Amino acid sequence: MLQTISEWFWWDRIWLPVNLTWSDLEDKEGRVYAKVSDLYVTVPLSMAFLIMRYLFERLIATPVAASFGIREKVQQRAAHNPVLEEYFCSRSRNPAQSEIDGLSKKCSWTRRQVERWFRRRRNQERPGVLRKFREACWRFVFYISAFIGGLIALYDKPWFYDTREVWSGFPKQSMLESQYWYYVIEMSFYGSLLLSVAFDIKRKDFKEQIIHHFATLTLLSFSWCANYIRVGTLVMIVHDASDVLLESAKVFNYAKWEKTCNILFIAFAVVFMITRLIIFPFWIIHCTWVYPVLSYPPFFGYYFFNVMLVVLLLLHTFWAYLILRMLKKFLFGNLTGDERSDNEEEEEDSYTTEEDRGHEKVSNGSGLGGAGRDH
Repeated sequence: MLQTISEWFWWDRIWLPVNLTWSDLEDKEGRVYAKVSDLYVTVPLSMAFLIMRYLFERLIATPVAASFGIREKVQQRAAHNPVLEEYFCSRSRNPAQSEIDGLSKKCSWTRRQVERWFRRRRNQERPGVLRKFREACWRFVFYISAFIGGLIALYDKPWFYDTREVWSGFPKQSMLESQYWYYVIEMSFYGSLLLSVAFDIKRKDFKEQIIHHFATLTLLSFSWCANYIRVGTLVMIVHDASDVLLESAKVFNYAKWEKTCNILFIAFAVVFMITRLIIFPFWIIHCTWVYPVLSYPPFFGYYFFNVMLVVLLLLHTFWAYLILRMLKKFLFGNLTGDERSDNEEEEEDSYTTEEDRGHEKVSNGSGLGGAGRDH
């Protein structure tokens, strides 16, 4: 059964153009081709990236944050209340006014106390500025390193300047050592992002980010196996170009360097629109959609690769919409942070009444016990 599935999965007609087989891509005549086994190293390297990130964030990013005056803010924790906690976890983080009224009766609390409890509980779920700063620092260091490495690997290659050269001699194109390391490092990094998704900062585009990581890894894996390596390197460097500016803008945003952040954000928006909405569709997708069929009839791999590129383009369009919204707020002076992030809510402690404080002191007493029994 497994043998049959394996033979079907690696069927030549799925991955390669007509009249070509895997035997044509065996190492010979001085040519070295990409192999599936080459990607096995990305699994331990993904784990290594997680360890490197942990050490970087604590040994480097935290002292850098301290130099900017960024400290971990002590959050006021919501009082222990099983009724409200159960509602928060299983039903809604933002109850309507009618639901707040019902909960206040169950807990024998005032409406203001219940509203404050949900506000504090929501704030507990939101990451602090220090955590955001450390994550942005780590991603900035990786993206700028990957971008510089990509330029070093591609600057002297003819297909970097003429996309027709991507298909010159395809698929019998020998793999270069620089291409190997560029692929392995990028795939290992995106693998680490998937492994860390459970404890990374969750933004409003969380689902889109997951789709992006899966699409990127699938695209890179397929391009590696089908020897689409040249175009794969172009896809990677186009993505890294704007990510460098985005993460650097975040770093200065969290450090409260508003002018520097604004300049970097405008630069990011311009570079994003050029690389993701102009170069990516009109150079790279055009290159993968038009030129291959001049040499070979379309095959499954041709369609699959282009579909994955279109998925990335749709995600780019979604993020471009968010960027334009942020630009609109910036131009009208209302931009206060990342459009994708949840902002911390104000506590409004100045409105706390003596009655409210009295209730909070006895929140673990008879009133809470009654609420627990009613629930």
